[in-house]
Amino acid sequence: MSASEIQLSRTIDAPASAVWAVLTDLDNAESVLSGVEKLERLDSTKYEVGTRWRETRVLFGKSSTEEMWVTEIDPEKRTVVKAASHGANYTTVFTLSPAGDSTTLTFHFSAEANDLGAFSRFMMKIFGSFALKATTKAIRRDLDDIADAAEKRAH
Repeated sequence: MSASEIQLSRTIDAPASAVWAVLTDLDNAESVLSGVEKLERLDSTKYEVGTRWRETRVLFGKSSTEEMWVTEIDPEKRTVVKAASHGANYTTVFTLSPAGDSTTLTFHFSAEANDLGAFSRFMMKIFGSFALKATTKAIRRDLDDIADAAEKRAH
């Protein structure tokens, strides 16, 4: 097995309640997250453990749709979202850390590839750093978008 991880944080000029409200508002994700083309709920109208949705983003010039689901929630503190696609398991952990009137939002993304053959391992070595840079850029954009929406909500 092979794993890749990215962790980025952003301090947001808003209380944890405002950041949490934006982070868990799947119905408005398309208008908040500039990298999301479409979000389709697959079940519940709430944000709770087990909630599932399909999220479409443009990656490397092509639309890519992934099914995601919530696996953990600690309201206004932490949530975990998982996905599985093309032989890899993805985990995203969002952690909110209040600091006075602000909140630090940490986005920890990990990808673990299952049962890679020799050719796939070779291709991962060649293209892995490129994919990591593109994913890091997308995460930074998401953090900025969440910050903008939470700050507008708070002020």
